[in-house]
Amino acid sequence: MMTKQNETPKIPVVAVVGPTASGKTALGVALCRRFGGEVVSADSMQIYRGMEIAAAVPTMEERQGIAHHLMQFLDPTERYSVAAYCKDAAACIADIHTRGRLPVVVGGTGLYINALLDHVTFTEGETDLGIRQKLIERLEREGILPLLEELRRVDPERAAQLHENDTKRILRALEFYEQNGMTMTEQNRLSRAEPSPYRVLMLGLFVKNRAYLYERINRRVDRMVEDGLLEEAKRCLNDPRATAAQAIGHKELRRFFDKEATMQEALDHLKQQTRRYAKRQLTWFGRDDRIVRLYIDEYDDFSALAAHAGDLCEPFLRGGEE
Repeated sequence: MMTKQNETPKIPVVAVVGPTASGKTALGVALCRRFGGEVVSADSMQIYRGMEIAAAVPTMEERQGIAHHLMQFLDPTERYSVAAYCKDAAACIADIHTRGRLPVVVGGTGLYINALLDHVTFTEGETDLGIRQKLIERLEREGILPLLEELRRVDPERAAQLHENDTKRILRALEFYEQNGMTMTEQNRLSRAEPSPYRVLMLGLFVKNRAYLYERINRRVDRMVEDGLLEEAKRCLNDPRATAAQAIGHKELRRFFDKEATMQEALDHLKQQTRRYAKRQLTWFGRDDRIVRLYIDEYDDFSALAAHAGDLCEPFLRGGEE
């Protein structure tokens, strides 16, 4: 692609996005092997150490020798913001590109992906602990639904992106509004004034038949249990400071540990919550017209999917249209 004189060429980035259990990791690795790339993770739970199973962190065997960045670098008790992710991921992408390799962003955390690739900048002032404490007290008195309804009134776009189970982000959005006098949606819109430094091809893994994806999710949960999910969850849930204890795959098992549900009931609930999460991911990515959709249930096998995805990357990497 031609660039204007004195204009800095944009860094080519391939992004593999989609719901949980759709095969993003395998496709990201396949593209890296074909084009000499490295993976930049865009998963808000894979950043934490000690929860490999619940977060579906790829094993060394699954990585096939491909470098993976922004995985397991934080203690589960540490806080991590979208702004921090964008800063860290941008540094990874710049380093990968400088070394002559292809950055491949892989993940299902839509907010991370859009904020990074659209070059959203964030203003992070000092947190007003008084505002936060009042919101927490309201949560304890009223529950999350009145707070979500309030967010729908002041910032309907942000509210539409959140499920009632996403307590942390609902509170953060209200806290941001009360502290800054503007909504997150307004701030994000203003922050896009500076163009993105990336030229992006977004490949999205979707399904024609959601039952196909849901069956993959059920099988994944069964494998996670075989791999030691219960032991991992018990360890994380025993630390009340752990932000990561809210991960899908851990919190759903608390009722089993508290002897309020059988193991099968807890696992059925976990599968249900994971399916719901996948549905929200499909909705998020389904709104983005830039994403090239690949329907995983229409391919005979993974190699056919990987070959097709690679063929789509070829003209992009030769400098095709943005």
